[in-house]
Amino acid sequence: MKFVDEAYIDIIAGDGGNGCVSFRHEKYKEFGGPNGGDGGRGGHVFAIADPSLNTLVDFRFSRRHEAKRGQHGMGSDMFGAAGDDITLKMPVGTIITDAETGEVLYEMLVPGETIMIAKGGDGGFGNMRFKSAINRAPRQKTPGWPGDRKNLKLELKVLADVGLLGMPNAGKSTLITAISNARPKIADYPFTTLHPNLGVVRVGPEQSFVVADVPGLIEGASDGAGLGHLFLRHLQRTRLLLHIVDMAPFDDGVDPVAQAKAIVTELKKYDQGLYDKPRWLVLNKLDMVDSEVRAALIKDFVKRFRYKGPVFEISALTREGCDSLIKEIYKHIKAQQVAEQPHVDVDPRFVQPEPDTGV
Repeated sequence: MKFVDEAYIDIIAGDGGNGCVSFRHEKYKEFGGPNGGDGGRGGHVFAIADPSLNTLVDFRFSRRHEAKRGQHGMGSDMFGAAGDDITLKMPVGTIITDAETGEVLYEMLVPGETIMIAKGGDGGFGNMRFKSAINRAPRQKTPGWPGDRKNLKLELKVLADVGLLGMPNAGKSTLITAISNARPKIADYPFTTLHPNLGVVRVGPEQSFVVADVPGLIEGASDGAGLGHLFLRHLQRTRLLLHIVDMAPFDDGVDPVAQAKAIVTELKKYDQGLYDKPRWLVLNKLDMVDSEVRAALIKDFVKRFRYKGPVFEISALTREGCDSLIKEIYKHIKAQQVAEQPHVDVDPRFVQPEPDTGV
């Protein structure tokens, strides 16, 4: 399925039905009076966050979504039926924005969350509503109210705990395959990843986190070069970024330090908030580096890169170093989750200890 993370739609809620002017006409019944009913309410338009969806492709080919209008009122005190509502299924992480003003209206962050994005119009009043002591035979009625009409922009930002960042062919797809259940395309040429991939990493019983792999960045990405800039928005909700660097020997004189610095520069140009996120350095493809020069190569890279954060030495292909990386990631995410939770005094007698998995 083609990945689509941005779409524009037109939604139209149903108009309310008109009220009815009617009088009782029954044999042998005098002074029947008005009996025109109200119109029915127009259909609402709802949006629901569906965890089984991961793309907005359905809205690319179906732009207009219109609910049914309410039925008109009828005689014999009969009110019109309400119009049928419609529900639009959207991926978790979808941001709904007014396309005309740019105002963010809703964010679908919780699986199963349902919100009303367009309200149906109320039905009009029938003449029975206008009956009074001085107006025994009213002929007034009101039309139904129009439903909401909106032009919306849908933007998908995937919900992941960890985001993989790096140049094309740095081994991000191989890493997410090695540590999670994701199975992206892997090949020995750059730009094999054309859209974000999500994978769930199992650390232990009831212990897991989600990793997002986006297309690789190249120099000039913040100005529109390559594909990576189109998907950097998917890293904005992550708690941690892993900067994957290809440490395999280069025959064409490419300097991995210069490439790594270019990634950091593009990240800062795109979004300062994304640049300020915790970012760990992951040196990949060390299985292709001679063991005798590996330590010196890593020391030289870290020194010239001027990096002072955590450094992890791995080989995604052989899984060397991946287990320790996973455990440290989970510790970091768990600590952030605890820090974000409001403090609540809990009786320790009712606290269930977490299973010990050695993490």
